Amino acid sequence: MVWLTVRPVEEVVLRLEELLFPSISDVVVLSVAVNDEAVHIEARSTVAGAICPECGIWSRRIHSSYLRFPADVPSGGRRVALCLRVRRFLCPVTSCRRRTFAEQLPGLTRRYGRRTERLRSTLAAVGLALAGRAGARLARVLRRVCQPEYGAAAGRSVTRSRSSSPAGGRGR
Repeated sequence: MVWLTVRPVEEVVLRLEELLFPSISDVVVLSVAVNDEAVHIEARSTVAGAICPECGIWSRRIHSSYLRFPADVPSGGRRVALCLRVRRFLCPVTSCRRRTFAEQLPGLTRRYGRRTERLRSTLAAVGLALAGRAGARLARVLRRVCQPEYGAAAGRSVTRSRSSSPAGGRGR
């Protein structure tokens, strides 16, 4: 005899958010779709507003929103396709040079970032641990798993982080 435990949908969603974004409390998962090669996740922020990066004043007035697709670490051997709904806010200070600004999700994204913080720190750890060509090869493999269409760009990020170190990095 097999016993199945039926849980409310809200409990399943909460556990899913804890699994996908363990250190980020201000993100809600809207949907998850899994197929043989990828996990597609749609998410958005739950914070009511954001702080203007120019003047530091809190704003709740939404200007617009857009979709952002940062690369993330693989999950269960599958590529993770993350789709974030990001809002743009209007700065309430009329003298502020920045009229609108986009919200950032601390621990998940950075300004102008194409990778999540998890993937960025993973690639940096590979670059520091292996260094040189071995690190670049492994980063290329990891990058293909994360986002196959951008496989060639991974080696450059490891090389860039190594060459910007205080030691200066060696030439090729």
